[in-house]
Amino acid sequence: MPLKDLIRSAVGRKLFMAITGFILFGFVVAHLLGNLSIYLGANGINAYAEHLHQLEPLLWVFRIGLLVAFGLHVFFGSILTLENWKARPIVYKRKKHQRSTLAGRTMIYTGLLLTLFIVFHLLHFTFRLIGPETEILAGGLPNVFLMVLESFRQVGFALAYLVAMTILFFHLSHGFASLFQTTGLNNDVALPWLERLSRAIAVALAAGFVSIPVLIFFGLVIK
Repeated sequence: MPLKDLIRSAVGRKLFMAITGFILFGFVVAHLLGNLSIYLGANGINAYAEHLHQLEPLLWVFRIGLLVAFGLHVFFGSILTLENWKARPIVYKRKKHQRSTLAGRTMIYTGLLLTLFIVFHLLHFTFRLIGPETEILAGGLPNVFLMVLESFRQVGFALAYLVAMTILFFHLSHGFASLFQTTGLNNDVALPWLERLSRAIAVALAAGFVSIPVLIFFGLVIK
């Protein structure tokens, strides 16, 4: 099927959603693994940040590709949601959701909230336009370990990330299962197992991210 016809079809749009969703899911996993290096102490996470800096040209290629995947994911997700709303113009006084979950019905809203969080996260840790002042190390790079500690010792930042990771859990708990449903694994036997797997993966990822601000806030991660 030509690309133009694929984009115009609902099946093609769902396929693009699945592909871009898988790319973004891979980034979330990789990002968590990098963040968990904070438990190795200042040397661990600062060495990780320095290693990324050494890959700067390749890193920008990765960032641009990730931005394209993210933009396509948001674009096709919005189109599919609007098409679904248009196909069901009648608002019933009492809706019956036989198989749909809260996470599935709120994907568009959790997706938009995560988009806002990503902007906030970039302003906070990448561009360092908000948050506490950052110590600059001898090599010209920020002291990432100290930056994270000082940020999550503040209740506002800790709560913001806690709420954002709760939203991430809801989005992933439905989104991961949808990746497989798009490929046709949505029969009565496979679907319940996929939904359980999706929730388990979402819990694991969200818990990994949440552990960092929580443990820092309660003083369990120190210099």
